[in-house]
This record gives sequence, structure tokens and C-alpha cells, in this order.
Amino acid sequence: MTEGRKWKGKTGGHTWGQEGLIAFFKLSDLRLGYFVLAMVVPFYMLFSYTNYLAIYHFFRKQWGFSVWKSFRKTYRNHYLFGQIILDRFALFAKGKSPFELEIIGNEHFHRLLDGEKGFLIAGSHIGNFEISGYLLRQEKKKIHALVYPGETETFRKYRTKILNHNNIHLIPVLENDLSHLFAIHAALQKGEIVSMPCDRNVGSPKSVTCEFLNGKADFPAGAFAIADTLGVEILSVFVTKESGRKYTVHVKPVQTGAATGSRQERIAAYVRSFAGEAEAIVRRYPEQWFNYYEFWKE
Repeated sequence: MTEGRKWKGKTGGHTWGQEGLIAFFKLSDLRLGYFVLAMVVPFYMLFSYTNYLAIYHFFRKQWGFSVWKSFRKTYRNHYLFGQIILDRFALFAKGKSPFELEIIGNEHFHRLLDGEKGFLIAGSHIGNFEISGYLLRQEKKKIHALVYPGETETFRKYRTKILNHNNIHLIPVLENDLSHLFAIHAALQKGEIVSMPCDRNVGSPKSVTCEFLNGKADFPAGAFAIADTLGVEILSVFVTKESGRKYTVHVKPVQTGAATGSRQERIAAYVRSFAGEAEAIVRRYPEQWFNYYEFWKE
């Protein structure tokens, strides 16, 4: 991803604004937050024009929707994105989950959880992947989740508190620092779990160009190269919002169709398999595509 096409995602709002949200949800219901959000979204779209255009182009170019339908879908996308942010702060405020959770493919996770080897979880910026860490807890294997800098101290404090309680350790990815790679290798070699986003080519020059939603896009190869080197499996995990109070977790093994090929062929097959799973989810939930930059190659 070139510098001009990069979207540096982080949770909006300064420390005081996020603390205000937490105080609001200690006293109020999510539905009131959603109501206020519906009126705020148009102003956000107006003042975050670059982000707005990326999603508008997603609906116009990748889906071929009309101008008016693309605009309506873009509004809906921003509204849903705002909802998942509010959902996180409601969890921070109340300390318990108001959400119903359905897990599809949980047997794949438990099969690897009961095994001796470590494994990778490939996440994405489709739906609300992070909330799964707040809602799910297990004690068999520690999960190490990659996170990128930029969040406020308030967000980091509440996120770390909940994730630590759920047996999840955060690995920060710092600029010009490869310490996260050593942490990933160490965790997997101990038979633990590593979770990392696999849809943004951030900090790695290695990528694979994939056919994706009526175009070509680059997907990072780092996680899949690690899996190939250490001989561990990868699960794709997507968490989609179904309604105000329900999420669905979709779990599926990432397959390699080139097990006997060269290393480069195996890695490329892994990446394309993940891209295929991501495409299948986006086709079902197009309004939950939350990569706010020009994702497709020109």
C-alpha cells in the first residue's frame, strides 16, 4: 500500500470525548447512543471526505450501484461503523456484555485449542473482529493479539483490562522495530495462539495480488509466511453485526491448495484462500466493509 493510499485507522475522539462516552453509557442505554449517532454520521461523512470517498467508490466500482444507492450504502456503512465503536465503549462502561453471540464453525477453534501446536487467527477490518476478544474467554491457551499504536490512553487502558481478563496478551507493532516478529515466533513455538489482521499491508513489503470483489487487491503475506515456516494452521475469523444486540462469529480454516509446491506457491495459496473467505463474507455483509482507503489497485 503506498503512502498516499494508506488509511491510518484508530478509534476517533480525544481522551475527554472517550471518557465522556464511557460516563454516558454507565447511565444510558445503547439505543439512545444509536439514535444520536444517526444524526452525527452526516457531519462525519462531510468532514472525513477522503474516508467517505473510499467507501463510496467501493459501492460504485466494486458493486456497480447507482449514485444514489451508493450514497445510501455509504451512509449505512458509516452508521454501522459508529455502532461498533459505541458497542466497545458500552462494554468498557458496563463491564459486562449486553450482546448475544452466535459462533459458526466453533469446532475448528476447539480442535486446534485441544492440540499441542500453536496456531494463527487471521482477522480483518470486516465487521467487529476486536469485540470477539471482549466477549469470548478460554483458559487453555493464551492468545497474543497484534495491535498498532495510535489509540488514546483511555482506550488502551480499558481494552487491556478486559483482554487480560480473557487470557489475551497484546503485542504492540512499533515503527522500525521487529520485536513483534520475535514475540509471534515465541508464542507459536510455545503452542499458544497469535491473532493478527490479514487484510492491510501495513509494515510489510511482502504481499500477494488477489482477485477480490471484481478487482485486484494486495493482501499481506506475513502471517501466512510465518505459518508456513513453523508448520502451524490458520483460522480465518470474521465477526459480523447482525442487529443491535447480536453478533455472529464465522470461523473457518484457511486452506492451502499448493501443499507440495514451492514456499512462494504455498504462501500465495494461503493468501488467496484467506482473500476468498473474506470476499464471501463481504458479499454477505457489504455494508460492514471498514477499510477506509482506496483498497483496490488502479
